Amino acid sequence: MQSSPSPSSGKQATFSDECWSEDASASDTENFVKTLNRIRGKGVRPDLIASIITHYASKYLPALAGDDDTQPQAAAYGDGSAASRRKRRRFIETLVGILPQEKDSVPCGFLLRAMRVAGEVGAEAGCREEIERRAARQLDQAPLKELAALDFEVVVRLVRRFLSEVEVSRSGAALSKVARLVHSYLAEAAVDRNLTLPQFVALASAVPCHARATDNGIYRAIDIYIKAHPGLSKQERKNLCMLMESRKLSTEACLHAAQNERLPVRAVIRVLLSEQDKLSKHIDWSGFLAGLRSPGVGLAAPARCLSKREVRQEMEIRRLKEDVAILQRQCLIMERQIDKLLEKKKGYFSWRRLGGAVFKASKIGETVAGASLPFHSGGSRT
Repeated sequence: MQSSPSPSSGKQATFSDECWSEDASASDTENFVKTLNRIRGKGVRPDLIASIITHYASKYLPALAGDDDTQPQAAAYGDGSAASRRKRRRFIETLVGILPQEKDSVPCGFLLRAMRVAGEVGAEAGCREEIERRAARQLDQAPLKELAALDFEVVVRLVRRFLSEVEVSRSGAALSKVARLVHSYLAEAAVDRNLTLPQFVALASAVPCHARATDNGIYRAIDIYIKAHPGLSKQERKNLCMLMESRKLSTEACLHAAQNERLPVRAVIRVLLSEQDKLSKHIDWSGFLAGLRSPGVGLAAPARCLSKREVRQEMEIRRLKEDVAILQRQCLIMERQIDKLLEKKKGYFSWRRLGGAVFKASKIGETVAGASLPFHSGGSRT
């Protein structure tokens, strides 16, 4: 009679299988590192070395693969056992150690995925620090999709670290890219009900004003956040609107803000006044240029047809004048509404003060009258 295998023997077999799998994967990684070092010794460019590493890593660890990578062996590290976690941790730590050190040699998207995996598997602090440092240095190349997969606090650290780099101050293009990336990320994260106002403000204010060519992105993020968090107080909405500069909004964004009921009234007025000022300056400048092109006094203007460019300019000036008129009307209506509100508040407080004075006077009269009663009664007794 054949004896059935005991549970302990099954556990031993499973443990031995995991050990063999770990040894095999470790052996494969060691062989890859040796082969890579031989290739590196032949003077191959760092970007090609990085391409070899990212291809190998994406083949065995699907979390490191981008959208364009195919994974025939994606299940090699797919289970969630402790052995799989150890393998992934060892693999990611080895991977970081062999990456080329030259800037821009490794795609930023791959670094962000590696940083996320390193946090998931509990890699050493030095390993996580190195990946974060390198990803922050190339943050202007980061894909929004990969950035959105990270924790909010990690993104804040990356942005601040990027801005602390010395060479960033010399590259306005890199700053502008990061500013647009941060605004897009904020618009994605703003729908999260768990995102607090201090977190939103911390990331939005991390980007300096001179790095933002336009504030359309931050206005969109603010609008989404206010819509997703209806419980914000009036003062909190005012604080949010202070993050954007009205003069950096486009005409379309200004018109949208003018009709946005979620914004505080004073924020809308600032936007309208700023847009009115910009449009007035543009019209004045266009009129000045038109005066330079017009013939002098006493000279007959040559009869000719307007060019397509001039026709477009005339149409644009006419449209801008109409926009100015609309903005002026809206601004006037809002100013009247504010004046009415102030008058109502002023009248309320004046009536309150008058009523208080009358109340106090009546109380004083009662007190005086009450105090004089014993005197009169005493006099009657005499």
